[in-house]
Amino acid sequence: MDQVLALPTRPIRRKPRVLDLCCGAGGVSMGYHLAGFDVVGVDNRPQPNYPFTFHQADAIAYLTALIASGEIEVFDLVHASWPCQRFARVTAWRGDRNEHPDLLTPGKKLMQASHRPWVIENVPEAPLRPDYLLCGSQFGLNVRRHRTFETSWGGGGDLVPPCWHHKGLLAFEHKGERAYADAMGCTWMSNVEARQAVPPAYAHWIASQYLAQRATAAA
Repeated sequence: MDQVLALPTRPIRRKPRVLDLCCGAGGVSMGYHLAGFDVVGVDNRPQPNYPFTFHQADAIAYLTALIASGEIEVFDLVHASWPCQRFARVTAWRGDRNEHPDLLTPGKKLMQASHRPWVIENVPEAPLRPDYLLCGSQFGLNVRRHRTFETSWGGGGDLVPPCWHHKGLLAFEHKGERAYADAMGCTWMSNVEARQAVPPAYAHWIASQYLAQRATAAA
């Protein structure tokens, strides 16, 4: 009888997992998904159009519970888009910033306490270190939308071209909400959901920076 040779065993490589806090309808989550991540989203409001695994919960309480139980270890990366109204310039124009809670400060402390790599996204006016400042025009999107990202690894990596605010670039306005949402790449969202959304291209690029940093650290 011919000898049967056993195939060498290889470890099963799972996808990296990201926890997306304050996920909204999933603009950031979609970017991580396209970069090859399994995504779990958390938001305190129902998100009927969210396309991935979703938990309706307070993000601070949810992260606190994961850290206390040790279950945070199942995630390779923690992302949070803490509410921006406290810091956004448009809030000062239309109302009072002090009417909106600062979840970024306690949220960042929790993320640091998680001992997992993390990313925080917010408006440029937020008190974040601008490790990455991204605009739709850098990714060939026909939108002007600036967002700041602070990361646990401090930035670096690939370069993106500078903003190019050419004629015809869309800026947000209510009468053109649908066109703006579609131009961001948030086609599955409603107009209202897209108002707070981040273009998936941003998170896709951030995810690639994280994966490159992880590969370098493992080499």
